[in-house]
Amino acid sequence: MLCSRFDVADIIAKRDWASLREAMSGLRVPDIADLLADLDEPNRVLLFRSLPRKTAADVFAELEKEDRDALLLELTGEETRHLMANIRPDDRTELLEELPGRVTQRLMNLLSPEDLKEARELLGYPEESIGRLMTPDYVAIRPDWTVAQAVEHIRKKGKDSETIDAVYVTDRAWKLIGVLSLRQIVLAPRDEKVVNIMRTQVVSLPAAEDREAAARTMERYDLFVLPVVDSDGVLVGIVTGDDIFEVAREEATEDFHKGAAVTPLKTGFGEAGIGLLFKSRIGWLIMLILVDLLSAATMARFENVIAQVMPLVFFIPLLIGCAGNAGSQSSTLVVRELALGQVDTSDWLELVIKEMGISAALGLTISLAVWGPAVLRGGSGVGIVVALSATAIVMIGSVVGMAAPFLLNKMGFDPAAASSPLITSIADVAGVLVYFTVAVKVLKL
Repeated sequence: MLCSRFDVADIIAKRDWASLREAMSGLRVPDIADLLADLDEPNRVLLFRSLPRKTAADVFAELEKEDRDALLLELTGEETRHLMANIRPDDRTELLEELPGRVTQRLMNLLSPEDLKEARELLGYPEESIGRLMTPDYVAIRPDWTVAQAVEHIRKKGKDSETIDAVYVTDRAWKLIGVLSLRQIVLAPRDEKVVNIMRTQVVSLPAAEDREAAARTMERYDLFVLPVVDSDGVLVGIVTGDDIFEVAREEATEDFHKGAAVTPLKTGFGEAGIGLLFKSRIGWLIMLILVDLLSAATMARFENVIAQVMPLVFFIPLLIGCAGNAGSQSSTLVVRELALGQVDTSDWLELVIKEMGISAALGLTISLAVWGPAVLRGGSGVGIVVALSATAIVMIGSVVGMAAPFLLNKMGFDPAAASSPLITSIADVAGVLVYFTVAVKVLKL
């Protein structure tokens, strides 16, 4: 039999907690939630506190947003901590996503390390975002405080903070308005107002920003701590240098793997199993074989040319090697620039034109180096073919190596996927086609 809000209010007024718990034990979670929402503020809190922790968490998840927000304001910090620990991860995520930034920050501070990690993963921030990386453990002070008040606050809160090298200044709504170094605070007069010594030009990033942006920003401005804000400018966390160092190491490892046509490993080589290592490499190798088969098919088309001028075969490895090496060089350079944020997709045309000039000079130099051996091996005709092909092939390989990372970046893929083996294989196909086409034209075959 369902209890009415009047029955519950009467039981609460008598302070008969045993009867209240017995009455609630016979109700389903949605019914308790409806009952809770109908009660006035004092009785609502008392009823909620009488529920077992797990039941309370389930009931809380059933409440409408307005009722949840109101209840959170009425609970103590310890009660909220127990609530957040017992609420289901998906319900916790939904709650944290809907709350204002300053309330989210408060609730995240109440979570255990395990729950905090889980909350970050489910909070809605993109997988590679700063929101997944940040910590809510920081020290914030108010602009109207004196230095003495700030120091006292730092002493109380500093032991639980990730770092106190930077102390942030927020208004009553937790919006970030300034920053102070610990050195500034220590050296300032005790009666000086924080607002008079804080720096208002604070470098910060949104929580949804990519974590590589945090690394670039901290490097550019020589920061050890970077504040993270929500869309309203509310301070929700900080990212520290050790976190960014870990990010940089992971990104560098990932780029090394991709540059060698290996699917990035989430564990060390020594710890990875044989099956994982096999799967990380076989896909790329199969794909590269398919590309290389195009080279074989191209050579088969020029079987008659090869039969008539056999010395042409001797220079195939040399020329396609030049194409792959030139492409790998230009690809490596542009991937690195994209990773550091020194260039973006809009710069592709300017850089490709620049690379065409550089590669033309490289190709001409290489053509001079190979012309002599080609003449000695196959005569003047073969020498001309090899020299012209060398120039064209080096230019093609370089331009492909330069353009491929930009194309991948534009398509939303990691530019590092324009790996050396991939560029080499593509350049091989183009090189073989150019080489025999030039041979046909020059030698009139």
